[in-house]
Amino acid sequence: MITLTGQTLTIEDAKQVLYGGAFVTASAESVQKVEKSREAVENIVKQKKVVYGITTGFGKFSDVLIDAGDAEQLQWNLIHSHACGVGEPFPEVVSRAMVLLRANALLKGFSGVRPVVIERLIELLNAGVHPVIPQQGSLGASGDLAPLSHLALVLMGEGEVFYKGERMEAITALSKEGILPLTLKAKEGLALINGTQAMTGMGLVNYIEAEQLAHQTEAIASMTLEGLRGIEDAFDADVHLARGYRQQTEVAERIRRMINGSQLITKQGELRVQDAYSLRCIPQVHGASWQTLDYVKEKLEIEMNAATDNPLIFDDGEKVISGGNFHGQPIAFAMDFMKIAVAELANISERRIERLVNPQLNDLPPFLSPSPGLQSGAMIMQYCAASLVSENKTLAHPASVDSIPSSANQEDHVSMGTIGSRHAHQIIQNVRRVLAIELICALQAVEYRGTEKMAPFTKDFYTEARKIIPSITQDRIFAKDIEAAASWLLEIDWNSFIHGNLPTT
Repeated sequence: MITLTGQTLTIEDAKQVLYGGAFVTASAESVQKVEKSREAVENIVKQKKVVYGITTGFGKFSDVLIDAGDAEQLQWNLIHSHACGVGEPFPEVVSRAMVLLRANALLKGFSGVRPVVIERLIELLNAGVHPVIPQQGSLGASGDLAPLSHLALVLMGEGEVFYKGERMEAITALSKEGILPLTLKAKEGLALINGTQAMTGMGLVNYIEAEQLAHQTEAIASMTLEGLRGIEDAFDADVHLARGYRQQTEVAERIRRMINGSQLITKQGELRVQDAYSLRCIPQVHGASWQTLDYVKEKLEIEMNAATDNPLIFDDGEKVISGGNFHGQPIAFAMDFMKIAVAELANISERRIERLVNPQLNDLPPFLSPSPGLQSGAMIMQYCAASLVSENKTLAHPASVDSIPSSANQEDHVSMGTIGSRHAHQIIQNVRRVLAIELICALQAVEYRGTEKMAPFTKDFYTEARKIIPSITQDRIFAKDIEAAASWLLEIDWNSFIHGNLPTT
């Protein structure tokens, strides 16, 4: 059970909810804050105070006063008019993340919603009812208005959801689970959609997948080192301590543990004096990516516990301020930074693939072919990897450098953070496929060298991977192997595998 407080949600907590099916509840103390905040909103309505989004219109209509009797209609109109997202829906796990993060943010007690709104969000999570939310249509400021409006529709019994493996009308799933639709009251529609939960939910899933990929690329690279009879001296602790980056030092240490005991790894000067950079500089390059992932994790965990709607209610309603916490710039930068860092893991991986298949760069069979000339082997797999790497270079262009004014120039600078988070997700999928290709090639290379000479860890990794990817004894449709390997890398419980197989010293 994960208890939401609005203050303490971590990525590890989120993993349990998103992937482990952990149930969610709200802390009693946080609910009390929510109740006080709601009282403040109701007093504002009764006293006919002029407060943005409660007794006024939205955006450029902020100067238009709304009669108290139209409060519910105002919220209904807001959600329906703003639910204009387009394109393919976010992955279901991202939708689940958005519901989780929206509930947590509202529990901070600055948003003025009734506790029942949060209760419904938590009911959706615990019942596995996930809104169908189109990916495109958010500028990443003023909140992720369009995506979150599709989330809010479900609370109202409208829109569509994913439920038990099917896509259906929201009211059907709600009825099956006994969840009653809501009529949104003053401020509640605005509180639901004025936030960064689309880009942050996507970013959260991105980080979880990227973290696993970063670990996997070290294991795959270790097997490549064996397949190419790489030089272990470059991973000596003294080299990396001399530079001083913690993440670089940690990558080198993990590589040493992974190749420990290998009879395929060589010493400096034994076969050659130096390896190519794609082998020798693994700690420096992968370590820099880890530095970036650490930065992204820090920003995500702040944003996951942030109040990002507008206006915010303080001091039991004595202070209601229209600010700009909905602006997604911090996450926009983090996602753009992540794109570059994760893309680089594929960039260097593709260079290792080239060294595995190019007969001018190794003493392995050309293109790892079982019958060079008659059979092409891994030749075109390298083409595929090169194409994915090139595509990533285009996707890695920062979304956050762009801005287009909206709402008649009232909202004249926006983050495009949701676009950045979506592109980061695309890059991660491409990177996983590049790593799948390196894995296929590394498996073939160590098999040629003699698997009995492998390190204990990489031999265990080889054994598990061979259950998914057969040896190349004949040309075949390698697209199937790439997809099978990529799916395995996504689904494998990597933490358990590492803890069960990686030497501790």
